[in-house]
Amino acid sequence: MKSRLVSETLIMIECIFTIDYEIYGNGEGSLKELVYEPAEKLKAIFEKWNARFVPFIEVAELEMIDSKATDPAIDLVKHQIRDFYREGFELGLHLHPQWYKAKYEDEIWILDYSEYNLCTLPRERIVQIVDRSIEYLREVLGVADFMPFSFRAGNWLFQPTRTAASVLAERGIKVDSSVFKGGLQHQKKLDYRRANRNGYYWRFTDDVNMSEPHGALLELPIYTQMVQTLKMLTGKRVSSQRKSFSTFQSNRQRLIRLLDFLRFWYPLKLDFCCMGIEELTSMMDRVIKEDQKNPTSYKPVVAIGHTKELYDFETVEAFLSYLERKGIAVSTFEDVYDRCVTVPGFNVQGS
Repeated sequence: MKSRLVSETLIMIECIFTIDYEIYGNGEGSLKELVYEPAEKLKAIFEKWNARFVPFIEVAELEMIDSKATDPAIDLVKHQIRDFYREGFELGLHLHPQWYKAKYEDEIWILDYSEYNLCTLPRERIVQIVDRSIEYLREVLGVADFMPFSFRAGNWLFQPTRTAASVLAERGIKVDSSVFKGGLQHQKKLDYRRANRNGYYWRFTDDVNMSEPHGALLELPIYTQMVQTLKMLTGKRVSSQRKSFSTFQSNRQRLIRLLDFLRFWYPLKLDFCCMGIEELTSMMDRVIKEDQKNPTSYKPVVAIGHTKELYDFETVEAFLSYLERKGIAVSTFEDVYDRCVTVPGFNVQGS
């Protein structure tokens, strides 16, 4: 659904807001506080602007919480997901596979981290997980033939790509949005630095980093700009992410994670939960300048957020207001897909 933020002068730029709909990665946290309440407030803001965002529903955790009845807010969450669907929000599929073999003991979730990366699992297991997750969403929605249009991998891990991509494509998923250009995680062997060669979107099959003109899936990456690493240390970002990184990482894991930051340039994601309005508008101003230099290439820009990190709603409203003033449409993956596959723009360097 197109918003009222329809572009007139910058018709080659559109902004897609996505939010990962989940609790903390170790299973801690309240569904009501970390998922339902922030998503409800965000939904109200976007409806006020006649706009839509894409909730990436972390299905594995919700199904397991539902099956074990460990959080009374699961019914609120399921109702909210149905409301999203009825009111025209595109529901994306988000998966942290370590949930599916999890155990709940002494009021603590013990996750199976041997299944942390969907892409490293055998094909049969990937099929089981993907099919199970889609079936749960269908049950929640009461829609027997529902199929997510878009996918985002847990912790952005979409390497090695080939098998998981083929399973998703065979089931009718059209778009992946796991990549953030320049991304590097030593411990998980994630390396999206080669994706810097690509433009704002590209097709792929065997390697999500590599553009293939007739690839099975379309990649619409989370928008990033390479910045000096010290610029990542803003108060809001550190505060938002402290809980996620501190509660379930060992000292060794923290050290390895620190190595990911030990480089001069680091990819800054367009994150509307962790960034202030000045950072958000500064990043978009750069896109606008690129559009002025190259007005014939299409530029869909994907913003990311997490319900568990969402508390600054004033910044979200201010950013939507900025986009309206600049004439930049707010869209979904379904809105932009046809344009991406028909308008020149593949491998146009810019993000």
